[in-house]
Amino acid sequence: MRIFGVILAGGQGRRMGGADKALIRLAGSPLLSHVIDRFEPQVERLAISANGDPARFSHTGLPVLADRASQGPLSGLLAALDWAIPLGATHVVTAAVDTPFLPEDLVPRLLLAAEASSGGVAVAESGGRLHPTFGLWPVGHAAALRQALKRGEARVQGFASAAGAVAAPFPDERAFLNINAPDDLVRAEAMMRSGQDEGEA
Repeated sequence: MRIFGVILAGGQGRRMGGADKALIRLAGSPLLSHVIDRFEPQVERLAISANGDPARFSHTGLPVLADRASQGPLSGLLAALDWAIPLGATHVVTAAVDTPFLPEDLVPRLLLAAEASSGGVAVAESGGRLHPTFGLWPVGHAAALRQALKRGEARVQGFASAAGAVAAPFPDERAFLNINAPDDLVRAEAMMRSGQDEGEA
């Protein structure tokens, strides 16, 4: 089993004044850096899914994968599968760039849950809510995803359901706090100061 990871960094940050969310700073470091620190140790290789000038991510040393036709996160997933398959990956795990507290056991929990899926697909769930941009995707789903995008499918959860995805439960819903607006950034800064991202009360 060879598991590659991709950070979905294609969001436009409209509620953050149009800023590139990957580069918004939290506790002195870009959101992207926080995600890399937690995600990279869990996968064999890591890439960034993003359009625009890839040079803005050159400091990471990671490959930057552009969409062929941008239809949201599913396009990023397809770009990741097309990158990973020739390199021998068996699975791709996706994670969103605006979630600086993502679980450090994301991959093993997804793998465990996927054992109950007919298609080997699992997506994260916490607090009764699914987080489909955090998913485990066997590379064999690439052809079906390509066809789904051609049909205009844009919802990650829609494709996940069609692929037989199961939910992987995570106990701490704060792990999936996403930075969508300035208030979210303030909350995340407070969590950093208090140590809540380490699971403290």
